[in-house]
Amino acid sequence: MITENNADDNNFESSDTGRSGAPLKHVQTITFEGPIKLDRGGSLPEVTVAYETYGRLNEARDNAVWICHALSGDSHVAAHDDDDDPGWWDIAVGPGKSIDTDKYFVICPNILGGCRGSTGPDSVDPQTGERYGQHFPTITMNDMVDVQLRLLDHLGIDKLLAVTGGSVGGQQALCWAARYPNRTRGVIPMATSSRLSSQGIAFNVVGRNAIRRDPDFHDGQYYDQPSGPQVGLALARMIGHITYLSRESMHQKFNATRNKPRNLEAEFEGQFSVGSYLGFKGAEFVERFDANSYITLSMAVDLFDLGGSIEELTELFKDNPCKWLVISFTSDWLFPPRESQDIVEALVRTDRAVSYCNIDTDCGHDSFLLAADLDMYGKMTASFLAELTGQGSGRAGGGPGAQQSNIFHPDHPHRLDYDVILDMIEPGASVLDLGCGNGDLLAELGGRGEHRTLGVEIHQQDIAACVDKGLDVVHADLNDGLGALGDKQFDCIVLSRALMEIQDVKGVVEEMLRVGRKCIISFPNFGYYKLRDMLYHEGKAPKAGVLHHKWYDTPNIRVLTIKDFEEFCDELGVTIHQSLALDTEKGVTVSHAPNSMADLAIYVISSGK
Repeated sequence: MITENNADDNNFESSDTGRSGAPLKHVQTITFEGPIKLDRGGSLPEVTVAYETYGRLNEARDNAVWICHALSGDSHVAAHDDDDDPGWWDIAVGPGKSIDTDKYFVICPNILGGCRGSTGPDSVDPQTGERYGQHFPTITMNDMVDVQLRLLDHLGIDKLLAVTGGSVGGQQALCWAARYPNRTRGVIPMATSSRLSSQGIAFNVVGRNAIRRDPDFHDGQYYDQPSGPQVGLALARMIGHITYLSRESMHQKFNATRNKPRNLEAEFEGQFSVGSYLGFKGAEFVERFDANSYITLSMAVDLFDLGGSIEELTELFKDNPCKWLVISFTSDWLFPPRESQDIVEALVRTDRAVSYCNIDTDCGHDSFLLAADLDMYGKMTASFLAELTGQGSGRAGGGPGAQQSNIFHPDHPHRLDYDVILDMIEPGASVLDLGCGNGDLLAELGGRGEHRTLGVEIHQQDIAACVDKGLDVVHADLNDGLGALGDKQFDCIVLSRALMEIQDVKGVVEEMLRVGRKCIISFPNFGYYKLRDMLYHEGKAPKAGVLHHKWYDTPNIRVLTIKDFEEFCDELGVTIHQSLALDTEKGVTVSHAPNSMADLAIYVISSGK
């Protein structure tokens, strides 16, 4: 249908690159006898599941990782050896990789309704002896996961270590957590949502119509015809592929050569480079996918609906025992980050164990399949799995000051303020650490005993460090508030040396007082005599050697003193229960003239008397 010279050009590389319709060399199949009842009525007389496994199941049978593929994927998640064809997630799955097949027993099934070995519209109906075609019943994500559960039981595995997937695979992971929460310890949904947006459904509707209106569709019974709906399927894929990219990634791929299309022999417009790219991708897809499967699976995606509000999701996951790692991507407009954040908020509201990161990227929805951000999502996935097995780096951070410093000397071996804050937190208290950094304080709390802890952090490298320590941390900007949290949900909220970086100080402090029974706030005291001397004698803003930042690149947008903070508390009607002033250079508390003699202040406050 279409050929392209030099198809290995970087502009033609994508998550599809290297995939084909060639027979799968290591696929296994199992057939389950029916009737198998379906979610929306009807049944199937039998179901065959194609799947591939990697690595070895350990003696305890507790190292299994279940990978769910996206709409156009299959069981071939990775190459099994050097002679095998590439898989769709080779960058993440394999020996020594993020999902390490030297450690884990990896299972990836082709979903119900697919066309790569599992029962779908191109399968033969044993009751008629003919292919199902358009007579294949409507299926849902629940049906897919129910069939996968049969495979799990067949493999003799009582509980998965984790289930993961991106996009539609992420929806399956959510469905696993909702339907069978006791069959997996961890859940890692990526670039997904609890239901597809109306905009997302619209693209699928157009794609299905493109297939059905193809003259060679033959009401879905095209298998014995000279040709099938190749043009319609290619158009559907072209439409879908647009949603997998981002504005920036398309600009990077095509803007420099926008009026220089590739040399293609195609049935599609090729005047622009982006057009030749989409035509090539559409034609590639036709070679390995079935049009009826595209209709069936895209309809299942559109029907998937765990809840359209945080309240519904909260009710759904309120007793969920799983540990969660949720990942979204900033430039994903098909499954935008807000939809992942709704899931995270629902889990946080009910004190579920969850970490979340919104990875900053230009690659769009397909980011979870591409190498550009693997160092971030791959590292967090590996850390999360290790923690589930008890092989993670652990919560004990080697002492709260192990890799910290005082506010004057970055190489100083100890954080005195952490020692003080730890003493202020009652044993067994639930703790929310705002601006938790790399999680050293939370790690120390975990090392002291059982605490319900959660960190909030804006920098993704620090989030990755927290996940590596096995800590729960969510990616958020404090200036957006703490709306996901209930009144007095935490016994103690800590804001350590971050107050001076916050834009909406009053709003953040008021939210802390609402959510926490007591709040601990520490901040550098800009009334400290050395800072005053720098400004007075040198006539210059304090910087290196004291605060480490020059005036034009400092994160300290608030320059406050101990007196300023106490007046602020008085204006808000806040009760100060305890205050400590520290000289972190000398490692002592300051009782005389603290506004001049202390470089750091720590306050315990609450909204009540």
